[in-house]
Amino acid sequence: MLIRSPAAAMAVVALWMLAGCATRATSIDASWVNPDFAGQRSVRNVMVMAAVRDTTNRRLFEDRMVAALAATGARAVQSYKFLPEDGPVAEDRLRRAVAEAGAGHVLISRITNVTTEVNVTPGMVMGPAWGPGWGRGPGWGPGWGGFTGYYNTMWTTSTPPRITTTQNVHADTRVFDPKSENVVWSAATTTATGFDTVPQIIDQFVELIVAAMKKDAVT
Repeated sequence: MLIRSPAAAMAVVALWMLAGCATRATSIDASWVNPDFAGQRSVRNVMVMAAVRDTTNRRLFEDRMVAALAATGARAVQSYKFLPEDGPVAEDRLRRAVAEAGAGHVLISRITNVTTEVNVTPGMVMGPAWGPGWGRGPGWGPGWGGFTGYYNTMWTTSTPPRITTTQNVHADTRVFDPKSENVVWSAATTTATGFDTVPQIIDQFVELIVAAMKKDAVT
């Protein structure tokens, strides 16, 4: 990329930065709705479960998801209120917790994989400016201003490439009917970390999942 104007170069950098900030952390790779439940909006009383190792992130996710579902008119409850322990839970313990919560459905989100993506942003060369080292006036002639001016202007007219690493977290979210064991709805997502804080990422994730469930008319 050849950009001769420093002002134009700064504008390009600003656009790149804004584009990075506007990037959505989470995207849905695929979603599915059980034909037997499609359009029924039957998920109105749900227990939210985050199958993650970090206790704080689990509670943050469950709180946010419960609030988002409640905003749609559904009744939702956090699993940590009935299953405060972390780690694997016996089947009868899980079923008892769902029954105690009076939930008709269970929403579970869990991480399935983590991948790393290397991103390279090309450097920019704005071209020799009309000034020291390249211009008319006293410096015009052999050497066009001398080697010192020519060398030093390089540092103000170019930027090096930038290499960043993004960690992508792949997750699977499913809504179950605990009585029949049927999956009512599911979605596979990819979340790029490093752009936002954990609470911001969770908020975006929750917003996307609930919007997709509403679109598929399951809640």
